[in-house]
Amino acid sequence: MPPRRSHKKSRAGCRRCKVRKIKVARLDLQCDEVHPRCGNCVKHGVPCDFEAPEVADELAPVATPVSVSTVPSTPIPMQPPIPVAAGRLSPGLEPITPALLSQPTNLTRPNTSNQADRLMELRLMHQYTNVTAKTLLNNSPEVDEVWQRVVPNMAFEGRQYLADAILSVAALHLRSENPQDKALVRASHAYTASTLAEYCASLEKGINAENAEALFLTATLIAFQSVASRIFAKDDTDADPDDPSSRYALPLPWFHAFQGVKTIVASSWLWIRSSSIVKAVIDSQPGLQLNLNPSGVGSFFGHLLEGLDEELATEDPHMMQTTGRSYTHAVCVLNWAHRSTFPAASLSFPSTVARRYVELVEAKRPRALAILACFFALLKRMDDVWWLTDVSRREVMGLVGLFESGSKWWRHLEWPIRIALWDGTTIPPDIWGHEFDAAAPAAPQGFVSHIELMADLMGQAPEQLASAFNPIGDPPPPLTAESPD
Repeated sequence: MPPRRSHKKSRAGCRRCKVRKIKVARLDLQCDEVHPRCGNCVKHGVPCDFEAPEVADELAPVATPVSVSTVPSTPIPMQPPIPVAAGRLSPGLEPITPALLSQPTNLTRPNTSNQADRLMELRLMHQYTNVTAKTLLNNSPEVDEVWQRVVPNMAFEGRQYLADAILSVAALHLRSENPQDKALVRASHAYTASTLAEYCASLEKGINAENAEALFLTATLIAFQSVASRIFAKDDTDADPDDPSSRYALPLPWFHAFQGVKTIVASSWLWIRSSSIVKAVIDSQPGLQLNLNPSGVGSFFGHLLEGLDEELATEDPHMMQTTGRSYTHAVCVLNWAHRSTFPAASLSFPSTVARRYVELVEAKRPRALAILACFFALLKRMDDVWWLTDVSRREVMGLVGLFESGSKWWRHLEWPIRIALWDGTTIPPDIWGHEFDAAAPAAPQGFVSHIELMADLMGQAPEQLASAFNPIGDPPPPLTAESPD
């Protein structure tokens, strides 16, 4: 028998590594005890109690909030999202669930007799119905009614995943106002994990007429969860480029969350297309009205496509067309959102860009990152929304930090930097680059009409509609085109 490989025992490792028992599972992955953030925590993108002692409190075994259900206490296994059963969804579709900021340990459903948990649940439900539901970018009394009344009532009918999603979003909202409240930290983690577990289990059973509405609403709330969790990430604008622990993490949860909603819509459209509830929520976003000439005279972001031919010349021939279309479509969406009088139009970007564009962001292509910086700059007009507070500045400056000094892309980053650092949400037209028409409608033709048009063109076949939404390939074609300048 070969001699046992020698190794240094980790006696002063961080709490997270000890909880995960890294040194027992693999000796080469034991805590390296590097301060202020150990290598394993850097690798997994999670807080380390070396730099944030309060993390140790979060990792301590705690009772999680009580469930709406009165089912006896049973453990919930922590496992990756469960893929949809074959044949239950349209071919080629799988639910895209956002990664958690961090997951609670020892997640169990406590007994409903626990008074502290019951009070927390009542507190969260009160917060949601009276405050949080009004902050989900509603633009009409009809949408207010959906989020404040219809959604909770639907959850009370026994849809555990929707109930937990409601409580999770409310916990995040309260946590944003009380960041030092450990009970809220644990509640937000626990309800987020429970939401994903129940949601994926329901998807595995299949989407049908009875659960399609609830699954769509849950997917939407999961998107809010994922985006809102970013506001608790460490501010990296002052990060030391030589310190690996201070690296900026790409905002990929934005794409995963919103593309997950798109996947659910594509998979369940035959059932939810006649739902007044779903129609109200989807139509709260304006329909895309894209100019098909992204480099025309009236294109504000056309400069982001400069040198595209040279970049494509070095691309894999099989990916050349897809890459070019992905960039072009992303710039078209930016141009449209920039001119829209409806600030929330910018949120269409992460849900409509192509999967290829997301891959380019993951690869840290300079052009993709510059486009992404412009998207986050557009969110500056919604800086007063709690789950978007300071997001524009944090994300833009984080992305800017990924560019090397002297990069040719710096001139393309001047506008997003200027907007992200602007004081306030009212930006003068000469700074924004466009003067809005006060008489123009805030929210033009709704998004449902575009989905209906695509469904009609595709013969209402779910798999073809899913292809049109395109979760894995090229961007969907713009459905309404303005005349090129």
